[in-house]
Amino acid sequence: MSRPQLHSYFTAMIFSPPKVKEMSGNANVRRSAMFRSAVLVVLLWGLSNAPAGDAIWLNVPKTGSKCVSEEIQSNVVVLADYVVVSENHGPIPAISVKVTSPFGNTLHHQENATHGQFAFTTKEAGNYLACFSPDGHYEGAGELSVNIDWKTGIAAKDWESVARKEKIEGVELELRKLEGAVEAIHENLLYLKDREAELRTTSENTNARVAWLSIMSLGICISVSGLQIWYLKRYFQKKKLI
Repeated sequence: MSRPQLHSYFTAMIFSPPKVKEMSGNANVRRSAMFRSAVLVVLLWGLSNAPAGDAIWLNVPKTGSKCVSEEIQSNVVVLADYVVVSENHGPIPAISVKVTSPFGNTLHHQENATHGQFAFTTKEAGNYLACFSPDGHYEGAGELSVNIDWKTGIAAKDWESVARKEKIEGVELELRKLEGAVEAIHENLLYLKDREAELRTTSENTNARVAWLSIMSLGICISVSGLQIWYLKRYFQKKKLI
């Protein structure tokens, strides 16, 4: 079912009047109303449990760096805000931030920052790494606390702009969010399916190579044993021991 069809289906299910025959009476009307109410509750519950951004607290050591990573598929929007939190009333220490792709390409690099934001659309699937380290002039005691609000996919979408552009609000906007969450879950399942097929193929190829290596090793052992027996037999014959 396409996106417009899915949206029309959800909207019609909730807002369309119940189609009951006059002879069915109030019982059928009550059942229809209860069914639509139950559907609405389930949809809102699913929306409340839809994937959202993750807030992460990092304790960055005085020397070295601390990194976070996430495995993300291609063509996914990533949005993150970070801020250094000072545990005392002194000046807020600065940090260096570097975000790299699975192939090592730098997507974001910021020096001497106390807060900031980075956003990008993934071009390849894999682990995306964000590393935080104290600035070279940091002379404080203990670790630094960094708060990161990391959002990917549907959680990084600007729903306020969507609502203004398409002139939707209320339950219709919530249904659009739920629809986006369902599409994100479906795409993630397809990605996991492709990854599983890729890993299965790799495993089967590895098993086949190991089997051929075992057969070759067994053949070499048998050949070496035969040569040893032949050599020892000739040696004993020359010494006239047999």
